[in-house]
Amino acid sequence: MRVWLAITTAMLLTCVFPCTTNAADWHAEGKKGAVVAGGPKAVDAGMEILRAGGNAIDSAVATLLALSVTDSGAYCFGGEVPILVYNARRGCVEVLAGQGVAPRLATREYFAARGGIPGSGIEPAAVPAVLDVCITALERHGRMSFTEVIAPTLRLLDSDPSGWHGDLAKTFRRLIIAEHGATKDRIRGLRLVADEFYRGDIAREIAAWSEANGGLIRYEDLATHVTRIEEPLSIDYRGYTVYKCGTWTQGPYFLQTLKLLEGFDLHTMGHNRAQTIHTVIEAMKLALADRDTYYADPLFEDVPIDALLSDEYTAKRRELIDPERASLKQRPGDPHAGKPLLGHGPGRTGPGGANSDTTTCLVADSEGNVVAATPSGWSGVVAGSTGVVLGTRLQSFNAWEGHPNCIAPGKRPRITLTPTLVSKNNRPVLAISVAGGDGQDQASLQLFLNAVEFGQHPAAAVTSARFGTSHLVGSFRQPPPKLGSLTLYHELANSLGDALRAKGHKVQTTGAPLWAPSLLTIDEEGTIRVAGDPKARRHAAAY
Repeated sequence: MRVWLAITTAMLLTCVFPCTTNAADWHAEGKKGAVVAGGPKAVDAGMEILRAGGNAIDSAVATLLALSVTDSGAYCFGGEVPILVYNARRGCVEVLAGQGVAPRLATREYFAARGGIPGSGIEPAAVPAVLDVCITALERHGRMSFTEVIAPTLRLLDSDPSGWHGDLAKTFRRLIIAEHGATKDRIRGLRLVADEFYRGDIAREIAAWSEANGGLIRYEDLATHVTRIEEPLSIDYRGYTVYKCGTWTQGPYFLQTLKLLEGFDLHTMGHNRAQTIHTVIEAMKLALADRDTYYADPLFEDVPIDALLSDEYTAKRRELIDPERASLKQRPGDPHAGKPLLGHGPGRTGPGGANSDTTTCLVADSEGNVVAATPSGWSGVVAGSTGVVLGTRLQSFNAWEGHPNCIAPGKRPRITLTPTLVSKNNRPVLAISVAGGDGQDQASLQLFLNAVEFGQHPAAAVTSARFGTSHLVGSFRQPPPKLGSLTLYHELANSLGDALRAKGHKVQTTGAPLWAPSLLTIDEEGTIRVAGDPKARRHAAAY
């Protein structure tokens, strides 16, 4: 009785400060706290926690949990979410590597015999990572309990208990009961939540259901799951320090591209001018070719990231950018030998698959804490009566023997999920999260340049006309590159299309949003500004 009284009291406390985001709210500013994410009710959840005394990490976890309901077509509770955290008290940035590994049964031989890794269903599920990374974030950086941060999500599930919603609500309540076994010890309570999901009865139910239905996840895979705490990769760019997750994501190619672009005067070239777009696209092509050739889980592969980010290698690669002609080849470099060209492209490709994944989450508070996260997971299955929807992230591996990103048990796939944090003078000034597969860092780069090179505020930066390329090996079942491709928003194509075609770009036009970006900035007075592209259904709130 006392357990349920404590649970009810905690839930009521989180309702004291209601915060409802208008569906039209896509940008906001304030000094006490701000959230920008996908579904408006998930933004409400994050704001509720901020107003109830939580910090940015507590708020981000509440937002991420709620997004698994509001944005369930693009992100699932059994999926993944890499997180970058700036902890103001400690003055540091760290990576919470919220990516599950390939199960023990997920061998190259298994999938090669089946013609490759499928893009949907039960087989391509990685070990669920969302809950453990959320618990790790609360333990290391937050101050609230799981019971408090899950309350808004439980209300969402209870408002429509049909299907997997009702089952997932029951699973969450089982986790709350586990937490309250620790009485007043918050950290121990959080550990008990993780233990119940990954090593308790819930884990056994997921594993038994997986085995009975042709899945590869077993109890041992869940029981040994861990969220790695890692140092971010970073570079300096014109006085800014830019942080990304490691080579188990595509994020470092953003850093490689910036290093290439630092040799050009983009500001003088002008915002969204033909020469600027040409230069940015050509730099991205070079960095993406290195991504496709070398990036993988660094716990399994010797990824030459120091060489890839070195000034010497960058200078040699920069000379490959022809100011007048678009490249129509994939041109990885040879960082091992210090040469600008490897001599051949990444090589193999696959059949390709649908990409409907991912949402976004950025949060900051008045204490100076900032969280950038990119949650994802889609096209999977519901793990029986647990209500836990599993993702299909193993399709970001390939089954090509000898390739760094070849699938192996216990290995993380090289994912597209790629949050960004930026600091200046040792304090955070900018954060970015984008939904959109291989386009995530294409949009992130443009938002960064819009803000840093061209002085745009977030609302302008996220709505400026964008451009992109598919001159890459796709990250979902590895479709071949569309060499020389350049997609432009209509307004850019109408004014610049001819000039870019004259340089050899294969121009296509679109009126649909190119990806779904969110941006957060903090100025010297401590004003937090957030915005998400309204055409891509991003939402924001601040106070």
